[in-house]
Amino acid sequence: MRQLSVGLLGYGFASSVFHAPLISAIPGLKLERVASSNPQAVLRDYPAARVDADSSAIFADPAIDLVVIATPNTSHFPLAREALLAGKHVVVDKPFVISVAEGRELIALATERGLQLSVFHNRRWDNDFLTVRRCMDSGLLGQVYNYESHFDRFVPGVDGRWREQPAPGAGVLFDLGSHLIDQALCLFGKPLSVLADIGTQRPQAQVDDYFHLLLDYGSLKVVLCSSMLVREPGPRFQVHGAEGSFIKYGLDSQEAALLRGEGPGHPQWGQDDSACYGKLSFEANGLQLNAEVETARGSYEAYYQGMYEAIVEGKAAPVSPQEALDVITVIEGAMRSHQEQSTIVFEWEGEK
Repeated sequence: MRQLSVGLLGYGFASSVFHAPLISAIPGLKLERVASSNPQAVLRDYPAARVDADSSAIFADPAIDLVVIATPNTSHFPLAREALLAGKHVVVDKPFVISVAEGRELIALATERGLQLSVFHNRRWDNDFLTVRRCMDSGLLGQVYNYESHFDRFVPGVDGRWREQPAPGAGVLFDLGSHLIDQALCLFGKPLSVLADIGTQRPQAQVDDYFHLLLDYGSLKVVLCSSMLVREPGPRFQVHGAEGSFIKYGLDSQEAALLRGEGPGHPQWGQDDSACYGKLSFEANGLQLNAEVETARGSYEAYYQGMYEAIVEGKAAPVSPQEALDVITVIEGAMRSHQEQSTIVFEWEGEK
């Protein structure tokens, strides 16, 4: 098996909890170098890795095949650009970039150089989202007309993390909104329009900590919501169709497992608590039926397995850069909708 050497930029929450453990779970990937200002933390977790003070040494190392960028959002574009110019395949943590213009430039550069460029939209492999897809694919719901997805948390205090500081790309819309938008686009494609309410609810907050988006698909209406002030969350997903409904509570278990140090290979990896199994209500042969749906098994590691296959075998990346750019297009539209207090109709590139 061909082994790819990986250079990881940054070792904060995203890298230490998600990227490094998932990279290490793939036999064909080896975490060789990490750029971090906290070498003690890196070496505590990965003593065989080489720690660099900045990214330049990683870009200059001819042995590095793949660069993973898990740094503040404003740095995604310049670091990805530099990595591509150095001839490296690139994974960028979500959100892809902070503007559509930046994303277009990176896509053009990756295409020109013949390099893989992808974005870590790991929530496509959430166990609850995989279950929603299966329920829809089963046909038991019939034509879907209403879809509502929440990603709520209870964080009443404001900390000093960069996501809470007033800067481009900060706030919950770019953070959790990226996940919800990407999932909706995976299920339903590109929306016709967006109507958004984006706000700051916590007294000390300096960036948005709440949003409510309505994506219009004609007869289908998609509602995406998030707030940092939800102590007791409601359903994570509500999907209603002409023949049935699916309602699911609870968040995917993989982030919590990774925080406990339990990654791929652990017996319960990706599994859901049976108390959180979704409820499916539908009609069959004139009978009204209610069924508990066992949650599909989540698999964040599938993203990096897909990246390995894209680089080594020439397969499509698990998340294409254009798909990630579509998410940024919706975010830009939502921000404009809130500012103008109006519905924004999309003009998707290449479509009439």
